[in-house]
Amino acid sequence: MRKLFTVITILCFSNISYSQNTAYQEKFEELNKQEAVLVFKDNFYKNWKNNWFLDGKKGRINSGDNKLELHAGKEALKDENHVVLWTKKEFEGDLKIEYDFTRLDNLENNFVNIIYIQAQGSGEGQFDKDIYKWRKLREIPKMSMYFNNMDTYHISYSVSEDKKNGKEEYIRGRRYMPEQKTGLKGTELTPEYLNTGLFKPGVKYHLTFIKIGKELYFNVHGGNQNRTFYFNAEKYPPINKGRIGLRQMFTKASIYENFKVYSIKK
Repeated sequence: MRKLFTVITILCFSNISYSQNTAYQEKFEELNKQEAVLVFKDNFYKNWKNNWFLDGKKGRINSGDNKLELHAGKEALKDENHVVLWTKKEFEGDLKIEYDFTRLDNLENNFVNIIYIQAQGSGEGQFDKDIYKWRKLREIPKMSMYFNNMDTYHISYSVSEDKKNGKEEYIRGRRYMPEQKTGLKGTELTPEYLNTGLFKPGVKYHLTFIKIGKELYFNVHGGNQNRTFYFNAEKYPPINKGRIGLRQMFTKASIYENFKVYSIKK
């Protein structure tokens, strides 16, 4: 009887988890079919500098053949080896962002890739809302320079489990709140996802991010998987305008292809 109760309990919790994931997937598919206008496209056939600018002196870019290969600096745990690739264009309202992504760094690398969605400066002092104006301050792209001085959404992905140091692979969301002056404290978006098993080196994934109001959806399609992750930002002020940034922590390397941004019509 005890064993039966345990099995029933496990099945119930499994069904709850499954139904939640199914709900996210269904909602994403509904939003993905919604009318949207293409407002930005880069197939990386021409010079990447036409549409982008780079934070980080040690970043290296190879562009052409319809792809952009981005390498952060080679030395781990040194801030000057981070890199962030920013769109020159700013985007307003609800968005859909999609691109093909291939991880080049190996599974021993526990550092992360991050997408910044609609980033603007805090507007205080030298940190103008137009982040291009203070890019010189980010030649060393220390993480705190971003979360202390920018309003933006952040989704992190492509990180490995680090068994030696007890760290799990994850996908996480944040909403930077520079006006709070508390750093990363209180910026977490829920839920958090651990041990997803995604982002194997050399495997191409199609990534789609949908920001609609104060909700974020992140769909990963590739490697025989099609999964959607959801983040709720209801308790935070809205974000309606800003640039898109692709951050790679030290030692990370990736290929980006077919980058597109759509404005979602309400």
